[in-house]
Amino acid sequence: MNIGVMGAGAVGCFYGALLARAGHAVTLVGRPALVRAVRADGLRLEMRGFDGTVAVDAVAGPEGLAGVDLVLFCVKSADTEEAGRALLPHLKPGAVVLALQNGVDNADRLAAVLGRPVVPVVVYVATDMAGAAHVRHHGRGDLILGPGADSERVADLLRAAAIPATVSAGVTAALWDKLIINCAYNALSAVAQVSYGTMVTVPAVRDVMADVVAEAVAVARAWDIAVADDILERVMALAAAMPNQLSSTAQDLARGKASEIDYLNGHIVRQGAALGIATPANRALLAMVKLLEAKAAA
Repeated sequence: MNIGVMGAGAVGCFYGALLARAGHAVTLVGRPALVRAVRADGLRLEMRGFDGTVAVDAVAGPEGLAGVDLVLFCVKSADTEEAGRALLPHLKPGAVVLALQNGVDNADRLAAVLGRPVVPVVVYVATDMAGAAHVRHHGRGDLILGPGADSERVADLLRAAAIPATVSAGVTAALWDKLIINCAYNALSAVAQVSYGTMVTVPAVRDVMADVVAEAVAVARAWDIAVADDILERVMALAAAMPNQLSSTAQDLARGKASEIDYLNGHIVRQGAALGIATPANRALLAMVKLLEAKAAA
């Protein structure tokens, strides 16, 4: 299958590399540095049991995705509409689009731009970019796809490429579970520039995380989202599963890039305000990350 990755950061490069290893023709749309590095030396995938170069194509613009059968849409949440408009003229009729993004509303926002269904996907993976075309895998990699006409077929394709994938009618609740996990970890990891394992060794941090989770759960349940009863335990367990992982927000700030904080803790703050639910812990973390972004931009 011809597969395109729109937004070839760590997540897009990781899944693109696995699909290329399985024999699919994969084209990455990424920054010029990535394009140059991939064309010169290929894409390096570093993970347990494999460290080598994978053959993929790389282009700087979405015109390179004309004719692909499957698009992994992996851009930052703030770029969803703009990237969707850029992709639209080149999107093949019948192509399947998966939204592999943080946040809970990207698939709906992208579908409105494209004028076609988009499959929401919950992504559980720890990755980072160690170089312009060097993606490292630190843990997990499973995907939960929302239901759709092509979802089972795509899930089969993903599983054949050693990507654990399931299709679930409960994808909205799963997206919120992931959002709550991100709200608990991303900003704190970013502010201190420390890994998850290091974070939770500070008792006060665990207390803050519990407050963040409680606020987010209150917002979700006010929207009748079926958040898992054990969400706090699952949040705390993540540090043991991924002790060396820096959050994507921490990685963005370390590179001087804008983060997705508006679509993480910021989303909880906005929804809480609309519902009349106080969210002071999430607001404080939002403000801290915004201060660091402003400092970097000054």
